[in-house]
Amino acid sequence: MTTRTMWRFGVPAAVTAGVMTLAACSGAGTGGGGEATAGGDGGESVELTLATVNNPQMKDMEELKSTFESEHPDIKVKFVQMEEGDLRAAVTADVASGAGQYDIVTVGAYEVPQWAQLGWLTNLSPALEADADYDVADLFPAVTDALSVDGDLYAVPFYGESSILMYNKDLFEAAGLTMPDHPTWTEVADFAKQLKTDDTAGICLRGKPGWGDLFAPLTTVVNTFGGQWYDTNWDAQVDAQPFQDAVNFYVDLLADAGQSDPVSYSFTECLNLVQSSKAAMWYDASVAASILEDESTSAVAGSMGYVHAPVEKTTESGWLWSWNLAVPNTTKNQVAAETFVKWATSKEYQQLVGETLGWTRVPPGARVSTYSIPEYEEAAAAFAPLTLDVMNAVDPKMPGVSPQPWVGVQYVTIPEFQDVGNQVAQLVADAIAGRTTVEDALAKGQTIAQEAGDKQK
Repeated sequence: MTTRTMWRFGVPAAVTAGVMTLAACSGAGTGGGGEATAGGDGGESVELTLATVNNPQMKDMEELKSTFESEHPDIKVKFVQMEEGDLRAAVTADVASGAGQYDIVTVGAYEVPQWAQLGWLTNLSPALEADADYDVADLFPAVTDALSVDGDLYAVPFYGESSILMYNKDLFEAAGLTMPDHPTWTEVADFAKQLKTDDTAGICLRGKPGWGDLFAPLTTVVNTFGGQWYDTNWDAQVDAQPFQDAVNFYVDLLADAGQSDPVSYSFTECLNLVQSSKAAMWYDASVAASILEDESTSAVAGSMGYVHAPVEKTTESGWLWSWNLAVPNTTKNQVAAETFVKWATSKEYQQLVGETLGWTRVPPGARVSTYSIPEYEEAAAAFAPLTLDVMNAVDPKMPGVSPQPWVGVQYVTIPEFQDVGNQVAQLVADAIAGRTTVEDALAKGQTIAQEAGDKQK
């Protein structure tokens, strides 16, 4: 089994056939897919293709790329933005097959260590450490630890995040409700039911199928309810009582007080609902707070409150995640790609965002120095200290109540999990939509998860 076909278990089934076909006619290349070149070498111009998720921070990066291109006139950068699930499928297929369609990819903390060990990503440490101005030590250790193999970085954080509960203070005040700093899910469900109206959801939660969509928040609920995907023997726990309790709670909460048509909602859709004051609460990525507090684009800026992720049996339940820039080992433009990656994750880029677009839009959770910038401290006072507190409090080695044989909060770091998580998410989405019961969905999910678990034994 070659390293480029080993990942097939983690590629969605619809992509697998294409991966195998591409693998037959493409190779890994040498030293980054061929001779590494930078823009301007030999008088040639370079166009980099960057595949990224269509989150607001990435759209900001595309908006500001002209600054980079003016400083590097022989390097152009073409952005290909996709929804999260589509991005994962496209990038996984590309790097697994060695097709080399992308020079830079946005990948999560889940993929990086696994792909690095398979030889799919460029070791960025030599380029980063050779640039004294880049200041590798300023990157958040909690984030970079997940992006390193044997001490070398194979991706660089563009932003890091945990998950928090966001709520509309005006709606709470009108209802005579007070949000505690450390709410329980029981309290949140009670609030949501009281705040639900014909026009306003009591809470917005992701329901769109996908391990990185629905199951990003739902896995943290499972953790704090005492459940987990696998025990220390890699026996699946998907149909165990704590897992069932968590999923039933989540499904019932959406039915009782959530938004309409929840299976069509992920991060962006909930963001839009909250910004239009059509949802009283939202549990999701902490990075959302920086968007909600942007006075130039958000109608609820200044009206939002932020507290720790709700819990049941644990003291914390937020996730730990980062979106990162990596260079596939198949690029023919390694040096140019590394040059852009350094620029987009530099201290200077963060200053550029703050001065050009607004300080609340600075990518959070990536650089320690960000939190010492006076303008950022003032602009992000409502959410930045909380974000740091939660990120430092989360334990990715044991985020629930029981030990686990992997490191990760809202994902399982095995190649098969991408496919397992997607399939089980679809089953749970069917339960949310009323097409099946939670019990039947998780019974099928148990079989799917156990097949993957058996491969780890």
